[in-house]
Amino acid sequence: MADSKREIERKYESADSGLPDLTGVNGAAAVVDKGVAHLDATYYDTGDERLAASSVTLRRRTGGTDAGWHLKFPVAPGIRDEIHAPLSDTLPDDLAALVRSRVRDSELLPVVRLRSDRDVRHLLDADGRLLAEVSVDTVHAERLTGRGGEARWTEIEVELADGGDPALLDKVEKRLRKAGVRPSASSSKLARALEETAPGKRRKSPHVRRPVTAGDHVLAYVRTQRDAIVELDPAVRRDAEDSVHSMRVATRRMRSTFKSFGAILDRAVTDPVAAELKWLAGELGLDRDREVLTERLTTAVDEVPAGLVRGPVTERLHAWSSAEHGGARGRLLGVLDSRRYLALLDTLDALIADPPLLKAAGKEPRKPIAKAVRKDFRKVSGLIGQAADLEPGTDRDVALHEARKKAKRTRYAAEAARPVLGKPAKTMVKSMKALQNLLGEHQDSVMARQALRELSAVAHAAGESAFTYGLLHEREEQRAVRVEAELPGFWAGIKDGAADL
Repeated sequence: MADSKREIERKYESADSGLPDLTGVNGAAAVVDKGVAHLDATYYDTGDERLAASSVTLRRRTGGTDAGWHLKFPVAPGIRDEIHAPLSDTLPDDLAALVRSRVRDSELLPVVRLRSDRDVRHLLDADGRLLAEVSVDTVHAERLTGRGGEARWTEIEVELADGGDPALLDKVEKRLRKAGVRPSASSSKLARALEETAPGKRRKSPHVRRPVTAGDHVLAYVRTQRDAIVELDPAVRRDAEDSVHSMRVATRRMRSTFKSFGAILDRAVTDPVAAELKWLAGELGLDRDREVLTERLTTAVDEVPAGLVRGPVTERLHAWSSAEHGGARGRLLGVLDSRRYLALLDTLDALIADPPLLKAAGKEPRKPIAKAVRKDFRKVSGLIGQAADLEPGTDRDVALHEARKKAKRTRYAAEAARPVLGKPAKTMVKSMKALQNLLGEHQDSVMARQALRELSAVAHAAGESAFTYGLLHEREEQRAVRVEAELPGFWAGIKDGAADL
């Protein structure tokens, strides 16, 4: 079973003077010599180095206190999430799954071997607690592919202890800089090894500047969503907080972009891709919808006076939530390992590499992009008007839900348009998000009432009181009524603010 931790560290070029005395730095009462460890690490990647291109590292390392397989994902400069699995001859399945969105069907090969002599020191506070580990690493890098170059260097690495204060790293860096030590130009040992052992320097093609087009802007937004799906895949597999929702949003953003900018990207090509994105969003939604409903219903039960909670309502809600989560979770992991999902990722790569651009894609971006956003906004307006003409009930619920979906689409179109349209697009994003939230409250009420009816039926069949479920149902109905009453004035304000688009 793999373990994970957040790694916060900084790397420095080693000066001839070596490591300066760090005693007294930000509460470091002692610097303890922990000896020299001999580390031998083999790094794995695809033949075209897809992991390295994403700043992801996968290695098998022996020696030291944490021998085993290490998989690291970038979080921010100097911060990575490290997942560790026990030492074995082959890559553990759970780590292989976490790189599948990047690797897909390509074979993982040994690309670099790093052998390091690590001279380790611990910075301890007055109570003997570890503040940071500082090491001087003498590295020998050997490329295992191509013609196989070699490189050698020495660097200083400072890693913050778990739960440590990041301010300590600033203080240590100040002391190192005074001693003539400078930050490393490479983000990791692997990055430096790949650069310094490359068979030959590639000549860069001369950069020819050309006007930025409407197609450039739309494709940039599509590319961002593709990258988000790929990068969120490991987090979804690990059930990281909000990861499922974020991936689902990325699929929706891309689908919306294909529809909104159909005059720029040929929908004869993008519609089949959008259908696959809709499938993926639906699979992701099975878990996300459960999360939203569970949080809403749990909060609602907590707000009911104790005397009005009849029967094991909380227990039944938790049992329902756990059962739903377990089934959806297992299904989702199967989806992420499916041929259909991996084929979708390949299709997105191919579409971005060879986009189906129409004539409008080559134009100056402002006019066609503004036209697309205005068109989406008019659709929202029409749906709001349609809902207002309907009597309260199922038909109005459906109409408001459709308006909410179109508001999302308009919001995403405006997001893509912001680099071109500036403040009017920013205002539209803000307005559509507010409308989406208001209509989302209404739709959540619809879904909550449906769940409460199901729970009530199960409770009644088990001989339990259904009173509390009915009370909660009535409260949810009143929430929907309040949204419907607020909507006309809310929408009038949005229409006034959209005049500048």
